[in-house]
Amino acid sequence: MDVTTLLGIVVGISSLIVAFVLEGGSVASLIGVSAGIIVLGGTIGATMISYPKKDIAKVPKLIGRAFKEETIDYKGIINYFLDLSQHARSNGLLSLEANIQSEEINKYDPILKESLELVVDGIDIELIKETMENRIYIQDRSLKREAAIFESAGGYSPTMGIIGTVMGLVHVLGNLDKPETLGPSIAVAFIATLYGVGLANLFWLPIAEKLKNKAQAITTAREMMLEGCLSLHTGENPKIIEKKLMTFLEGQEYKAGNPLPEGEAINAEEK
Repeated sequence: MDVTTLLGIVVGISSLIVAFVLEGGSVASLIGVSAGIIVLGGTIGATMISYPKKDIAKVPKLIGRAFKEETIDYKGIINYFLDLSQHARSNGLLSLEANIQSEEINKYDPILKESLELVVDGIDIELIKETMENRIYIQDRSLKREAAIFESAGGYSPTMGIIGTVMGLVHVLGNLDKPETLGPSIAVAFIATLYGVGLANLFWLPIAEKLKNKAQAITTAREMMLEGCLSLHTGENPKIIEKKLMTFLEGQEYKAGNPLPEGEAINAEEK
């Protein structure tokens, strides 16, 4: 499990509650069932309207993925290409057919196998680059579309909170003949706004950002694999290939021994 996601949510909510209590507030006064129904139900409904059924069906899995720790073995990818390069220089590109059929290649993203097959088949390097870059772009767009679902929810949530507050104030104004209840009623009305803004900034938007970061890491790994295959095609020196691929590690973290994260056509390891 990715502890930072869970810990971040707990710390964020706890900080708000503790600060409220320190100012003399009561935790019980923050509980509003009707406000929760308006905000959560309204946000889910608006999001469902915005996206097709197949995208909405992925939401539970995407939430689970946000709480899953995933690390990409960038260094392992580089070492794998160094082995391929040395093997190709000694025995020729056609000898890499055995690597394509091996089980080892299956622990990496299928982009690697597809690109390597095109290289071994002797396809023109520009055609390989154009074809696989298009595939990587489409897959990256798909991953970011999944994150956009939560961004949309983060946009709707505060608005639903305001709607809930307005509904509450309408009820308050309809009972002006009972001045002793005005204060508590107004306070309850504003709970909806609190829920809307809180959910947006402590759940929906952070989950979206987490998924976008994971998508970027996956795309970086795919681009690294494609670059490695193109370098094999041109018969570059292993040291040059290593330096080329190392440039993808700038700003990236890697941990040897861990496969690519789970996603479309990606193998996973859950901790």
